[in-house]
Amino acid sequence: MQKRIRSSRLLAALACLAAFQVQADPGSFSFTTGLDYSTGKYGDTSSTTIWYLPLTGKYETDAWAFKLTVPYIRITGPGNIIREVGTLGSAGERTTQSGTGDVVASATYNLSGGRGASTVVDLTGKVKFGTADDTKGLGTGKNDYAVQLDGFWTVSRFTALGTVGYKVLGDPPGSDLRNVFYGTLGFSYKFTPQTSAGLIADVREKTTQTGDRQEELTLFLSQKYSQNWKAQFYVVKGYTDSSPSGGGGAMVTYSF
Repeated sequence: MQKRIRSSRLLAALACLAAFQVQADPGSFSFTTGLDYSTGKYGDTSSTTIWYLPLTGKYETDAWAFKLTVPYIRITGPGNIIREVGTLGSAGERTTQSGTGDVVASATYNLSGGRGASTVVDLTGKVKFGTADDTKGLGTGKNDYAVQLDGFWTVSRFTALGTVGYKVLGDPPGSDLRNVFYGTLGFSYKFTPQTSAGLIADVREKTTQTGDRQEELTLFLSQKYSQNWKAQFYVVKGYTDSSPSGGGGAMVTYSF
């Protein structure tokens, strides 16, 4: 049975960034890095631990935002768990593999709202290039494609967050992955102009007929230290075999 792994820890951190995005100056650059950790058995008898370190560059101008992520990934486990994909092949001896992960590029267009607006709707297209070494189990070696609609609605200090998306998964040899719908629903509360916290529920369809859907709950905190620096911290709890038993991480962003 195929188990799919999804990183809503990273999604929560990026949702925090998106909530601040409407405050960004036109024509601005930002760089984000951090460390994401997850662990779980994913329905098997042996656990898999994944460390994920992304380096993301983003450029925003008018209604557009362009982003490129180049990650480093380290996986310890039986060798048959692929991040954001699931179980491929049979379990082997427990090993540790590391290297460059899959490069992800995205373009976002602001359909409604903008700087200072109470309601914001964005449309995003993403491409995950199969650049990770599939012989080490760091990726599938295939490209994935996704499109999603993001919405933010702010009333006083509360902001509601929502995402609806569809992802087309590339099939590595010997597999038949299903394309999936996914979504998130959550909120954040601004305690001060610099500090926000919130909760996000993340759900995604199963990628195989016999697999499980993914369900995760993420608690996050976002802190602005200056006009240029901000950080996000988050913890996660999974509720199905397609989700990690637990995880968390931190990210820091510099804007200029």
